[in-house]
Amino acid sequence: MSKVYVNEKAGTDDSAAGFGTEEKPFLTPAYASYSSPEATIYLYKQVEESEEFAYVEISASALKKAKKGADGIKKKLEKQAKAAEEQAKKAEEQAKKLAELDLIKIVEDEKLPAAKKIKLRAIQENLETRVAVQGWVHRLRLQKGVAFITLRDGTGFIQAVLSGDLAKARQTQELTIESTVVIKGVISKLPEGKSAPGGVELKADYYEVVGLAPSGDESFTNKAPENSDPSLLLDQRHLTLRGETLSAVMKVRASLLRAIRRFFAEEGLLEVTPPCMVQTQVEGGSTLFKMDYYGEEAYLTQSSQLYLETCLPALGDVYCVQESFRAEKSHTRRHLSEYTHIESELAFIEFDDLLSHLERLITKTVQYVLEDEVAGPLIKQLNPDFQPPKTPFLRMEYIHALEWLNEHGIPNEEGEKFKFGDDIAEAAERKMTDTIGTPILLIRFPVEIKSFYMQKCKDDPRVTESVDVLMPNVGEITGGSMRTYDYDELIAAIKREKLDLDSYYWFTDQRKYGTCPHGGYGLGTERILAWLCDRFTVRDCSLYPRFTGRCKP
Repeated sequence: MSKVYVNEKAGTDDSAAGFGTEEKPFLTPAYASYSSPEATIYLYKQVEESEEFAYVEISASALKKAKKGADGIKKKLEKQAKAAEEQAKKAEEQAKKLAELDLIKIVEDEKLPAAKKIKLRAIQENLETRVAVQGWVHRLRLQKGVAFITLRDGTGFIQAVLSGDLAKARQTQELTIESTVVIKGVISKLPEGKSAPGGVELKADYYEVVGLAPSGDESFTNKAPENSDPSLLLDQRHLTLRGETLSAVMKVRASLLRAIRRFFAEEGLLEVTPPCMVQTQVEGGSTLFKMDYYGEEAYLTQSSQLYLETCLPALGDVYCVQESFRAEKSHTRRHLSEYTHIESELAFIEFDDLLSHLERLITKTVQYVLEDEVAGPLIKQLNPDFQPPKTPFLRMEYIHALEWLNEHGIPNEEGEKFKFGDDIAEAAERKMTDTIGTPILLIRFPVEIKSFYMQKCKDDPRVTESVDVLMPNVGEITGGSMRTYDYDELIAAIKREKLDLDSYYWFTDQRKYGTCPHGGYGLGTERILAWLCDRFTVRDCSLYPRFTGRCKP
């Protein structure tokens, strides 16, 4: 009878010829039994009452265990062989199927009317017309003999139905999400009981693939899976923007900026474009992004306010829609390092005029966005419970806000009762606003917690003619004030803040050459969008958000 050898420390379970010898032992008794069922198994082990190792014939109990293991190996290998056979058969069938599909050629019928090229926003004006639509495969459903494609082109969605050879063709069977296609056919209203975007469907008679997106590991759904870690989704922002929610917010954003400009035009304000590279600060030096400007120190602007003020004598009331930059190392849900700043300056007004203007600005802008045929339904979809604000807004003085917070047991940042001069932090401000539940014009903040250029109140020089507009569920969306227009007062304020007076010569000249009472404000576009669209963070309201540690893609 032949012999096979097993070394459980140095052997190898290999079916190749030559294994199982003393020179090339097997690793396990089970594999030795499977490989040579009739052979006698010898195990390399320590000889009893000795320190030496040698090959010793396997014991009866160990042999029984080895044979049981051999049966398991046999079944496992048989199962693998069967699976491989089935896989090969499946591949053969698939190859045969694809070979058959290759025989199907998608050819446009030249007898059909010429297809009218349209954007999907124009679906309803082109019913029962042969059209050509172009876009990205948003959803794809393949069934026996029919395929359903939900197409997206950025202006809308449509469901296209492919049947017959169009559905069977190889290019349809290999089609992937986010591929670009051109589809031709007739748009018809859906019969009762069926549903699809816009209540219509496109019965395709021809289509072609412009760009095939990857499948498998590189597929779109694997690159940007839903509910992934937020950091991963931000890395893939260029892809996640294609999702229905983010793209909806961006469409509302576009409508909001149109509405803002419409309101300003109605109010007689002129749009200007101030510089983003500056050498003066507006909101405090600790939040400035510094840069080397041809050997001089310069900054990315925190606000365009000072430049807007210089426009008043030349152009009258003005506004700008411009990026502002704040180097705040803040990770709150309402802060960005770069944001779209809507700012305005108004000449020859009083504080009450400024407050009334802000009320009109917010209510009118919201009205126009809700009336927009694209943005209105999207806000309803994103924020079903949204209620447009109504005038007049609640006007609450800073000192009365402190009283309210103390009465309701809401402490300051030190955990104590609020006292005059305390800054009202975001959490306390939000708690108050959400509890009251209506828009608030929070006014008359102390001089020491506001910027140097703010006008002091005539009846109480401890406080300024300043305002924050607070909205339930989001907090502050707008800040503004009357501006100091007395030359000596402004000079004193600049010196008090230890700023370089010479750098502000052009700003102080506005008080020297024909000063006037004036005021203005700044709105954070992303914060207003977070309120309108019910987004948890302003990061969802910026195309490519920039904040501490994030400057890609």
